[in-house]
Amino acid sequence: MTERERTEIEQPEPGGEPAGRTAQAPVNPGLTAAEVAERVARGEVNDVPVRSSRSTVEIVRANVFTRFNAIIGVLFVIILIVGPIQDGLFGFVIVANTGIGIIQELRAKKTLDNLAVIGEARPTVRRDGAAAEILTSEVVLDDIIELGPGDKVIVDGEVLETDSLEIDESLLTGEADPVVKKPGEAVMSGSFVVAGGGAFTATKVGRQAYAAQLAEEASRFTLVHSELRTGISRILKYVTWMMIPTAIGLILSHLLTLGLPGDAAIRRMVAGIVPMIPEGLVLLTSVAFAIGVIRLGRKKCLVQELPAIEGLARVDVVCLDKTGTLTEGGMDVSALRVLEDGDERYVRQVLGALGDSDPRPNASLKAIINAFPVTEAWRCTRSLPFSSARKYSGASFNDPDGESTTWLLGAPDVLLPAGDRGLAEIDDLNAQGLRVLLLARAERELDDPDVAQRARPTALVVLEQRLRPEAPDTLRYFEEQGVRAKVISGDNAVSVGAVAGKLGLPGADAPVDARRLPGDTDAMAAVLDKGAVFGRVTPQQKRDMVAALQSRGHNVAMTGDGVNDVLALKDADIGVSMGSGSEATRAVAQIVLLNNSFATLPSVVAEGRRVIGNITRVATLFLTKTVYSVLLAILVACWQIPYPYLPRHLTLLSTLTIGVPAFFLALAPNKERARPHFVRRVMRYAVPSGLITGAAAFATYLLARGYYSGPGALSAETSAATLTLFLAAIWVLAIIARPYTWWRIGLVLTMGLAFVVVLVTPWLQAFFDLRLVGTTMPWAAVAIAVVAAVLLEITWRWVDRRFPA
Repeated sequence: MTERERTEIEQPEPGGEPAGRTAQAPVNPGLTAAEVAERVARGEVNDVPVRSSRSTVEIVRANVFTRFNAIIGVLFVIILIVGPIQDGLFGFVIVANTGIGIIQELRAKKTLDNLAVIGEARPTVRRDGAAAEILTSEVVLDDIIELGPGDKVIVDGEVLETDSLEIDESLLTGEADPVVKKPGEAVMSGSFVVAGGGAFTATKVGRQAYAAQLAEEASRFTLVHSELRTGISRILKYVTWMMIPTAIGLILSHLLTLGLPGDAAIRRMVAGIVPMIPEGLVLLTSVAFAIGVIRLGRKKCLVQELPAIEGLARVDVVCLDKTGTLTEGGMDVSALRVLEDGDERYVRQVLGALGDSDPRPNASLKAIINAFPVTEAWRCTRSLPFSSARKYSGASFNDPDGESTTWLLGAPDVLLPAGDRGLAEIDDLNAQGLRVLLLARAERELDDPDVAQRARPTALVVLEQRLRPEAPDTLRYFEEQGVRAKVISGDNAVSVGAVAGKLGLPGADAPVDARRLPGDTDAMAAVLDKGAVFGRVTPQQKRDMVAALQSRGHNVAMTGDGVNDVLALKDADIGVSMGSGSEATRAVAQIVLLNNSFATLPSVVAEGRRVIGNITRVATLFLTKTVYSVLLAILVACWQIPYPYLPRHLTLLSTLTIGVPAFFLALAPNKERARPHFVRRVMRYAVPSGLITGAAAFATYLLARGYYSGPGALSAETSAATLTLFLAAIWVLAIIARPYTWWRIGLVLTMGLAFVVVLVTPWLQAFFDLRLVGTTMPWAAVAIAVVAAVLLEITWRWVDRRFPA
């Protein structure tokens, strides 16, 4: 143990209160190396596989064994049987797309696994009389594990030593109040320490531990609920329902009514079914998310749940904890003001002893430790660790004169009665953005619930907080993007407001003391909507404030690094933890900023907006194809004529107007603000675009059927209809590619040029069975496509005006 941890932990009597720290009780040395080896050999190891991502097998399975891959696979096998191979090109495209999806997700997995190792917490375990940090997976049965504020209980156990140990089990039991633990009592994995410290003996490890499976799921890289994925699943369900009757109708129409040979009827049926499937949409969504994870990983941002990227982009309120988020973790003592003609030398000794009394000091106490060295003559007989709920800590000492004294250190407005004249001076200091702690001598015993009453003020400790240099730019970014930032802190409201004001936060000049917030959710939400800075907020209030904002329809993100932020992080739509934060906060947060840089958040928001905006764009492309495919199938059945296209034609069109362009558009920069109602927004463009495109292609087909005759008529009719369909579809792509940049224009022109190459290259003409006959009908096809393009422009502009986003 370190020099500051040389004092030992006293064992209280059964049924008594934690007695604090003393110098007599010996510390249990823990297991020996031989005992650890025996337990490892018996398999008594904490072997729960904690992973940050899906396994390689799961990734391959998820990308290969999909509903639509199965459907397309069956159709591909059918085409291989009836031939020719050109009509089975869609099968090879699916293989390529699936391979791309697997490769990208494996890259994301590698990135996340590496980041998870960096951010993994290491419990402190006693072995051979020494405390050492080890991997969670190396803990064995009967290990003695030390606990401090913010530590998560990783396995089930029995309390061995306590130092005012308070554990929050709300994540397991739902009970909000912390539980004071005594030796011999049980602790459950998944709970965390909110105050005090101690040690416990591991009684259940691995999969036998309570909530072990929950802990595994919480730390896995999962494809959980998101509006994008839910919307796409709903669309795919509708498409599935349409495919079966369409397939039956097409095959019966071609076999019975038209009398086509079986192989020809099957090819036309496959041609009608395959384009209905937006098979690349799910793939591109996963790829876009995976690449987002890789990009953020390079900035040391660990995304523990895939849709968290999307979720943060939809956030309209971000609640920021001041300490560790807007300010750096460290502080400096800038002044010591002794009250009532006190002895400054004596006060410095008291502060040094208080710092030495806490084995796990917070940032404020660390600053005091650095400023006031410990005096050996002071002996701590009892300690009370800091709690964010009570806002102070304390300790009892035998001083150098043999006198027993009890001291409290904490928030002045909590330790002093309302109206105390000293509060005015403290308010002046807080208004300068300084943090002020009051040292007071207590008249009551430390274990008295009312120990803070009538405590005698002795000195003010003025602390200067270190502002994060990147915070002003980050707050400015949120303001520009329409995201309202609210600072929620346990510190004095005036001090918090001063810090926020230095950072340029709008509304910082009107800080609110959370102790005066109404308890009713609606009334609290009204105050929260108006205010921007809130001080003296308790952990439960943080949770209530998140719920109140959500009740007003806000998407709320919560940032924090301390144990007092855990409940709010868990309930927020998106929880963001600093990498240096407590283990408990990292466990419940969806996003962990491993570099502790608040400036990384705009990158996460931008990445989410890129994914949402781009997937909305490409989804419109895919579903336009679905709509015109369904329309063509219905029109063909009604007119009792052959389906105009072979599978090879639609594979070519899909590749040039959807597949290749969608891949580039899905990964392009996009700063559009995320908007809700994904399915509605996509369908309001896709339905009219599909109807216009399909109607134009069918009109050309009917016109060509009346124009051409003879043995090669069907091929000529198909070629003219294909020309119209391509031109109309490429115009849809041109609309979706807006606003234009050089590479977007180049993308559209390249796809058009590729189609021209197919039309003018003899062997490609033969391969795709495309041959424009004469000049009259091809130009008529172009004219119909131009009319369709004009209608598309008019319709999109009308939709924009009629249904504004």
